[in-house]
Amino acid sequence: MRFHVLTLFPGMFTSPFDEGIIKRARDKGLVDIRIRDVRDFAHDRHRTVDDYQFGGGYGMLMKPEPLFEAVEDVRQSAGLNESAPVILLSPQGRLLTQRVVEELGEPSDIVLICGRYEGVDERVRQHLATDEISVGDYVLSGGEVAAMVVIDAVSRLLEGVVGSIESTRDDSFTTGLLQHPQYTRPAEFRGWTAPEVLLSGNHGEIARWRRRESLRRTFQRRPDLLDSAELSEDDLRFVEEMRNEE
Repeated sequence: MRFHVLTLFPGMFTSPFDEGIIKRARDKGLVDIRIRDVRDFAHDRHRTVDDYQFGGGYGMLMKPEPLFEAVEDVRQSAGLNESAPVILLSPQGRLLTQRVVEELGEPSDIVLICGRYEGVDERVRQHLATDEISVGDYVLSGGEVAAMVVIDAVSRLLEGVVGSIESTRDDSFTTGLLQHPQYTRPAEFRGWTAPEVLLSGNHGEIARWRRRESLRRTFQRRPDLLDSAELSEDDLRFVEEMRNEE
């Protein structure tokens, strides 16, 4: 999987991807992260990539020429076909959910444009980006952190990146629900004990407990997720019981 990141601050990506599972994935050749400095595609001696807004207003906009040329250069040098997604990281984009992450893991190449300042010239949205992604309903100082989130979330779903791909299949949001509570040794710590069912060895009862606790946690913290989650008749009865108790 290759990520092509277009940014004004290449140095921001050095440390985050030189640690942890992303570093191991890069060392194995499973993930290739290529950082390009958008300023390399400016043609004046000051390497200008931003300018004032037409019509007035506060803040500067990223100019279209360097971004178009950067994407075109990446397409040519990396041999990308026209179907490779070009994603603008923007608070105006569609929200990054686990479903979107799974979708982004399908192509072999992704181009990520990191916006800065007040944003980008609208022609970048209309004629260059094929998608816009937001990592949440808040504003960051730039798209770099958002790009890191996308790369991390997509990479960990690739075969061989995490120790066991099965471990990602019951993550929060992957099933449509929040993940159930989890415990490890010791079974008792400072008077707090792990649930007895988890120590029973009865895998059927453990699975039932985990499913219900996942439903309970989702009901308590993110009830909106229940509207779109795939729920069995038993799940629905349990959710109705929780509503009645509340």
